[in-house]
Amino acid sequence: MQELLVRGYLYQMLKQKHNIVAATIVTTALFTALHGGAFEVGIIPVLNVLTMSLLMTAVLEYSGSIVAPTIMHFLWNGIGALVLGGVSLADDYPNILITTFTGNEILSGGVCKIEGSILVLFVNVTLIVLFMFLKNKHRTKYTLCRC
Repeated sequence: MQELLVRGYLYQMLKQKHNIVAATIVTTALFTALHGGAFEVGIIPVLNVLTMSLLMTAVLEYSGSIVAPTIMHFLWNGIGALVLGGVSLADDYPNILITTFTGNEILSGGVCKIEGSILVLFVNVTLIVLFMFLKNKHRTKYTLCRC
């Protein structure tokens, strides 16, 4: 539902009325606010939520469909939280497995599990750059073909 609300409706509306930058800023702020628990535990979890929102926007722009970011978000929550127990959702979500991450909190994510890890931040930023590169490459390819 978050993807349908944030990127499927609000992002599209703001992009049409304003521009892609304004739509990205507003929807990323809203998405991050919807995950307010991250603010209680530290900067890395907040950055992970923020970059996840940017990644979902990059995937939306690359794919041209709300389906791709919705599936990605579903898989992150479904597999990461419900199956593996490695993503912190609400306390009342059941887990099939309980994955424990130990060691350095920056790498393990501490109480946030893998969602609080700098590894997730690295993966998010890498994927954002990849999808932006692919989108620009795709746009350049079709711009050159029309000339």
